Amino acid sequence: MAPVSTLYSVPRVAGRRIGLFGGSFNPAHAGHVAVSEEALKRLQLDEVWWMVSPQNPLKPSADTADFNQRLAHARAIATHPRMRVTGLEAKLGTRTTAQTFAALAPMFELGHFVWIMGADSFAGLHKWNDWREIPPTLPLAVFARPGWSLKALGSPAATLLARHRLDSSDAALLAGMRPPAWVFLNMPLRYESSTEIRNRRP
Repeated sequence: MAPVSTLYSVPRVAGRRIGLFGGSFNPAHAGHVAVSEEALKRLQLDEVWWMVSPQNPLKPSADTADFNQRLAHARAIATHPRMRVTGLEAKLGTRTTAQTFAALAPMFELGHFVWIMGADSFAGLHKWNDWREIPPTLPLAVFARPGWSLKALGSPAATLLARHRLDSSDAALLAGMRPPAWVFLNMPLRYESSTEIRNRRP
């Protein structure tokens, strides 16, 4: 495991508002870019970092393409000057989001970080390993996905965190808030799906 202090530039983090967008990105597509652009605008972030996971613990390894290929493709897609594609989890050697958050705690103390999620991920957050450790660590920004908004807002995570929810009009406050805090944000729906893209491949 690489020392955390070697994985980021302190000047790039200190005092800055940064969104972390995790996932398999298998493959990355324009929908990921659209969510990131919406997060930059609505949350008033300085940057969004894509954290390409080496292996999603909720999916069999056969469903996840080569990590280096996914990382390279994500970098080719995320060309916005304020988007950064990282392999932080691979360098840390962590397997779950809760483990990654624990390892990155020293970095979180330097800046103002937000965890970016699609409504589909938030709807299933209660299935993640040690999921209850995630909301108290970073504020959560949940973005609408086709067919998932009602499921997300009725999920165990939404119920648990109901009193910590911000109104969407206050989304720009999220990065500066002490967790737990979260916001649900509607946006123009994108119908791209990594699963469908993989299924269309010969």
